[in-house]
Amino acid sequence: MSNKFIKIIAVLCCFSSYGQGTLKEYKKALAVDSLFRGKVYNTPSEFNWMSNNKMWYVNNAKLGKQYYMVNPDNREQYLFFNHSKMASAINEKANKHVSEDNLQLRDLDFNEEDNSLKFSIENLLLRCNLKDYSVTILDTINNRNGRNRGYWGNRFDENSNRPVTSPDSSKSAFIKNFNLYIKDNKSGEETQLSYDGTGGNYYSSYIKWSPDGKKIMAYKVKPGEDHKIYFVESSPEDQLQPKLQSRDYLKPGDELSFKSPQLFLVETKKHIEIPTKTFNSQYSLSNINWREDSRAFTFEYNQRGHQAYKVIEVNGQTGDVNVLINETSKTFIDYSSKKYRYDIADGNSIVWTSERDGWNHIYLYNGDGTLKRQLTKGDWVVRKVIRVDEENKEIYFTASGLDKDQDPYFIHYCKVDFEGKNFTRFTSENGNHKVTFSKDYKYYVDQYSRVDMPAVSLLKSAEKQKAIKELQKGDFTELLAQGWQVPEVFTAKGRDSKTDIWGVIIRPTTFDPNKSYPIIEYIYAGPHDSFVPKDFHAYYWSMSALAELGFIVVQIDGMGTSNRSKAFHDICWQNLKDGGFPDRKLWMKAAAKKYPYMNVDKVGIHGTSAGGQNAGAALVFNSDFYDVAVASCGCHDNRMDKMWWNEQFMGYPIGPHYEACSNVTNAHQLEGNLMLILGEVDDNVDPASTMQFVNALIKANKDFELVTVPGMAHSSGGAFGERKRKDFFVKHLLGVNPPSWKEIYN
Repeated sequence: MSNKFIKIIAVLCCFSSYGQGTLKEYKKALAVDSLFRGKVYNTPSEFNWMSNNKMWYVNNAKLGKQYYMVNPDNREQYLFFNHSKMASAINEKANKHVSEDNLQLRDLDFNEEDNSLKFSIENLLLRCNLKDYSVTILDTINNRNGRNRGYWGNRFDENSNRPVTSPDSSKSAFIKNFNLYIKDNKSGEETQLSYDGTGGNYYSSYIKWSPDGKKIMAYKVKPGEDHKIYFVESSPEDQLQPKLQSRDYLKPGDELSFKSPQLFLVETKKHIEIPTKTFNSQYSLSNINWREDSRAFTFEYNQRGHQAYKVIEVNGQTGDVNVLINETSKTFIDYSSKKYRYDIADGNSIVWTSERDGWNHIYLYNGDGTLKRQLTKGDWVVRKVIRVDEENKEIYFTASGLDKDQDPYFIHYCKVDFEGKNFTRFTSENGNHKVTFSKDYKYYVDQYSRVDMPAVSLLKSAEKQKAIKELQKGDFTELLAQGWQVPEVFTAKGRDSKTDIWGVIIRPTTFDPNKSYPIIEYIYAGPHDSFVPKDFHAYYWSMSALAELGFIVVQIDGMGTSNRSKAFHDICWQNLKDGGFPDRKLWMKAAAKKYPYMNVDKVGIHGTSAGGQNAGAALVFNSDFYDVAVASCGCHDNRMDKMWWNEQFMGYPIGPHYEACSNVTNAHQLEGNLMLILGEVDDNVDPASTMQFVNALIKANKDFELVTVPGMAHSSGGAFGERKRKDFFVKHLLGVNPPSWKEIYN
């Protein structure tokens, strides 16, 4: 018998004696959300500036909601209105029963001119005159949550054929018989401008008039592949028989439509074909806009494979093409989250962001496409440009990694001028910041927190970047009194022995350092962002309840995720199976070395979507470390998932690297205990991806569990999936037979 096996048996005996995973722990895990809810005070969620530079906000005080007004000029903070009079007025007019310490007002809209406040409460929309507290019922609100969000994969309808009116409303442009026409809106006379449109290469209804009304940009479309996914809704609510559903769903390698912009001079009816040589391998053409003086129009070209991204200008008289910006990468351009463009003074200059020096920074181009200068520089990341102030020639942005003694993911607010000078920081405190500027940018509210510290809200002066008043300081003493364990931020060196890998450790309220705890990692390693929480929360749905069952739960941002250096991010390129696992293993081993109660010989993992793929990959490619995995709605083969996300990081054309990263192709390598959870009508990740993984596992004679939830879309499995996930970890990591859920809910 191996030493490792003997050790596991001993640990399992230890678990039984300490009672982890028992009925008591299950009941605590079920109640932990409500147990922690409402136990943190003085952490307002938003701040609302008015045009007179006053600001109001709602504070979650111990006594209930308090509505405050702040005057930064004299540093006064006072109750927005008389809470007692407001409650009485609402009760009298709306026949409600609200108390002054529990005013649940929503959708607040303050009118400075008449000193009135519009708001909703329950199913009513009301307005209160704050001079005399008279209340008017404006409307009844029904079905607040009934809005149909639509399908994420819907594409622009090139054939909608809605007429587009000229700037002076004298003419309309439209498509007829696959070609571009214009109509005189007064006489009704139609004029055909194009003659080369066909059913297989037609003019789109996306039409752009120049501001002077003398030119039109229209593009021809050569249709690409039509790819649908299908699934059966077994148990529809409105009928007995199942329904077949389908969605438009392009996958990696599918043929895309090709767009060829055309220029038309309206007065002479001249058609100028735009040469496509500089944008002939299209993933997309987007942001098509005329210059304000009608001299040209611009568009952005995203090359298939995402290794080139161009800003292109087309002369409005000749159709000549000029590439203003040509961004290239040997791996991929993170166009979906890092690209930013702002044209100054009708294209006289262009603000642009790029990772070309290894970090995401801001650049300034001349209008002709020549680089003027790099505006920010250093081993840190520009996260988002939030404002370009053309008048004062300043750019406001958020950044992370500025402070060597802080978490490199913490967001800070800064500005820099058009010369790349006068770099100014609005935030510096050790925390993750959210800033709300006044309308004139003279003042701002800086709210910051950490996972181990509730929010502090400060009123600051933009001129000196100093606090002029502390508005609120978070209070979590009642939360601590419930046994809440402060999450611990932990760092360890990654695979290169140099780079810090950051994560968080969640412990149960019953934590005892003398016990031994299996580790469960909650994973989402999608390269489009970073995911370890940085703000304070009392409850983490993916971690807190699991911890209460007798586990240590962790979350880690390994290499291959975003918001660090370009080299850190590039680990994912054509290599999604990596998932940062070499870094995750080292991180957990380092944590277990520091904390011996973390049992690194018993490690579980769970995740959803890309995290589901990661959780499956843990047992397919990393079973030397991981023992148990629960994978929900995973994209287990990137060829089966949506095109935009997968080609962004796996590249184009499709090559052997797709198969090398596939959980399906490599299913025969799986070792350990696996549960797959699938939403029957998932239209985010094709459900067939999980089923193909199932098929491969069966063929490889592998044991696993499959949980399919009828009628469920893309999710972690809902309440039923959560129950199955908990039971699976308790059974296979703690060696305990879970109690029945009938007992748990009694």
